[in-house]
Amino acid sequence: MKLIHFTDTHFVGPGEMLYGLDPRARLDACIADINANHADADLAVLTGDMTHFGDVASFEHVREALSALRVPLRLLVGNHDRNETFRRIFPDVPVDPHGNIQSVMDTDAGRLMFLDTTRAGSHGGWYDEARLDWLEAQFRDSGDAPVFLFMHHPPLPLGIPAMDRIGLAQADAFTARLRPYLPRIRHLFFGHVHRPVCGSWQGVPFSTLRATNHQVWLDFQAAASPPGSHEPPAYAVVLIDAANVVIHTHDFLDASPKFDTSDVGYGFWEEQERRLAS
Repeated sequence: MKLIHFTDTHFVGPGEMLYGLDPRARLDACIADINANHADADLAVLTGDMTHFGDVASFEHVREALSALRVPLRLLVGNHDRNETFRRIFPDVPVDPHGNIQSVMDTDAGRLMFLDTTRAGSHGGWYDEARLDWLEAQFRDSGDAPVFLFMHHPPLPLGIPAMDRIGLAQADAFTARLRPYLPRIRHLFFGHVHRPVCGSWQGVPFSTLRATNHQVWLDFQAAASPPGSHEPPAYAVVLIDAANVVIHTHDFLDASPKFDTSDVGYGFWEEQERRLAS
């Protein structure tokens, strides 16, 4: 299975800028690159913060931009989004019995679970008892299938104080409920932090990446508003088979020079022999 992971598009209204950047232009470039190089992907997942203010104009704007993507797409919401507005603009996105924007998808690679970690009026992550009940039911219903989790907020601290303070409030309860199922979770994908970070949570590999618009600068000291940056945006290409999960992060707007590494004026072996003889 081949997946595309991208996150935190932070759209504003048509023609508007955010932090000196144009979210539409950057997402258009991202989609063009995916369409040109990875149109064979089975699925793309956008892990939340589709908009910056959660307003109708921004959601309509991002819907228009996403319509150009040639890969099937699954959408998650983030703390900058407003769920009721999202459901008006994307009425076909599945929800759970409580109206939370979360669902599952069964594939040859395993069960993909898409979680809603948002709470209205808060930037922090939220996963209450009703959602935990739903999630546990999805694990029970999946038998012995491998599972891949997608969410906006990380369920663990990452060492970046300004982001950790708006992480998942019920991280301990989340971990406790999932403990019996951890061996079946092959990978955890999330957004929210606008940083390329990977590691393991309770033994489960995880990854996140830079957003398509602005980034959070790596700062282990700031505890209030996270410092922003214009580091290049990225998307991830995820390759999954029965034994492996491989993730490539691609800086799709990187304009640095590209070159043939064998072209050094001599062929590789000739250059090596010349240097050894000198």
